[in-house]
Amino acid sequence: MTAIGFHASHEQIHPRALLEAVIHAERVGFDAAMCSDHFAPWSERQGHSGYAWSWLGSALQATDLSFGVVNAPGQRYHPAIIAQAIGTLGAMYPGRFWAALGSGEAANEHITGEVWPRKDVRNARLRECVDVIRALLAGEEVSHDGLVRVDRARLWSRPEQPPALVGAAVSVETARWCAEWADGLITVNAPVEHLRRMIEAYREAGGRGPVHLQVHLSWAPDQADAEALAYDQWRSNVFAPPVCWDLDTPEHFDVVSAEVPMSRLAEVVNISADLGRHVGWLEEYIDLGFDQIALHHVGQEQRPFLDAFGDRVLPKLRGQAG
Repeated sequence: MTAIGFHASHEQIHPRALLEAVIHAERVGFDAAMCSDHFAPWSERQGHSGYAWSWLGSALQATDLSFGVVNAPGQRYHPAIIAQAIGTLGAMYPGRFWAALGSGEAANEHITGEVWPRKDVRNARLRECVDVIRALLAGEEVSHDGLVRVDRARLWSRPEQPPALVGAAVSVETARWCAEWADGLITVNAPVEHLRRMIEAYREAGGRGPVHLQVHLSWAPDQADAEALAYDQWRSNVFAPPVCWDLDTPEHFDVVSAEVPMSRLAEVVNISADLGRHVGWLEEYIDLGFDQIALHHVGQEQRPFLDAFGDRVLPKLRGQAG
């Protein structure tokens, strides 16, 4: 059965409130959780960006859920430090933590003052980081000279079983590339046919492990409220690569998204006051074969969404009456 998780958006919610939300998500029946790892929000209206790795320790301790995080090693984070973070959480909470690795966005990485590389260079850097992280989690002493540099690094506290390193992708080509190194795949909601092609490309290239989907959605009891909420909080997130990779600041995203039409927003966020329609969308994703689906309600108030979906959506997805 597909696990239905809760996505914790650090860009939008104070970390204390986000911890309360994930605790409540477990209470109302969500199976798992995951979170973002940003230095800055996508918009000044979102207004937050807590440190994911501090928060994850609290969230794992406060719940019995499994957790994932989407991380970009190589610029803001040295891969040895990410290996240490992954290893520590894996050792403390065996079998409950995984990390998805991607090539990152300038909005988070430009803070180092280093040049933001071309996409092909970022992919090559990510591949080096993956090899470094895997070797460290396996207990090796690592030295490496390339797009990242490592000198005689070794992890002294490690889990018995290394957590999964999942590949983050939004294109068919990247999904196929992730099959070379990843223990699973994660992507975001898109037209069903595109998602089908991504899964097929990953599996046909030899991709192993679970496939994850993050679903952006907006729900409120009234349709106009659901639309207004999505427009306020998520219209800065409608831009396809390379724009979303290369803009530097929340101010930039706010400027370019000032005139986004609602029709464009509806292409990237499932917006509806009708819980039955949300069930239908999610059933389509489940039928594609996703092993875990993380629901991201794009509003800043999470409890009404959690209560409504826990009561009227999750049971239907699991074939229960209600």
